[in-house]
Amino acid sequence: MQKLKGFYGQRKLPKIESKGQRFELGDFIIKVGIVSVGSHTKGLLVEVEYTPCVIISDCWNLMTEFMQCFMGNMTPQLPTILTAKRDANYTPSDTIMQYFEHFNNFRKAQVVR
Repeated sequence: MQKLKGFYGQRKLPKIESKGQRFELGDFIIKVGIVSVGSHTKGLLVEVEYTPCVIISDCWNLMTEFMQCFMGNMTPQLPTILTAKRDANYTPSDTIMQYFEHFNNFRKAQVVR
């Protein structure tokens, strides 16, 4: 295995980022960003935060109804990362984990032409 170290290096992943606008509407914060991997645009990411609430199960239905106003049928289900934390406090690390999951999905997505 030592002999292969000179020939095989860990592949570097291209930089991925989401840049966009932040809007406030009452108690809601909406962030809309264009996701790019390297120099290629991959999609759109929408983050919605309901500031008075920290328990997911207490506000998910309200957030879903709010998102349906501008996303229609594209409203997401409860993220898989949060299903186990329905009755726990939402923390910034939960947001980080959701971005991590979405960024990995964008990296894996095939370009349809």
